[in-house]
Amino acid sequence: MTPQIYLFILLSISSCFGCFFCQSILPKIEEDIEKLKADFNSSQSDVAEGGSIFTERLKSWTEATEKKIILSQIVSMYLKMFDNIGPATSKSHVKNIHNALYTLNDSLTESFKKVKDLMELAKLSMNDKKIQRKAVNELFPTLQKLLLDHSTTHVKRKRSQNQKRKCRC
Repeated sequence: MTPQIYLFILLSISSCFGCFFCQSILPKIEEDIEKLKADFNSSQSDVAEGGSIFTERLKSWTEATEKKIILSQIVSMYLKMFDNIGPATSKSHVKNIHNALYTLNDSLTESFKKVKDLMELAKLSMNDKKIQRKAVNELFPTLQKLLLDHSTTHVKRKRSQNQKRKCRC
């Protein structure tokens, strides 16, 4: 991965938490990432094969709350990577990056809980009769919630579009 990709990920994460994080440690993190790239010899041609791992996935997550969910998962993946690095974690630049990611991860805990909910839903066995009965029992409240949320979002969107049309500045 190029430093621009790392920078993009860190900027995306920091945008969720304001500019203070960005202004205070981002330049140092960029230097540390350059050192980490050298440690991993990430300029080899095989790194580009198969496309990006994270940045392509980030493109479809547009709203801030959505981004927090995917970024929480990405940060946790980086933390797992650092846990598996081994002896390299004793280097100061690796520790700095790890600490920054750990700090960000702490602020993303609520979003990570949502990711866990999604993963648990994906694991549900919809062949199980008991789960099917429970799902049928929850069908109406689920649809009701979905339709109510959809209608309020639709009304808000209509209102904002009407306001834009009225303004003839």
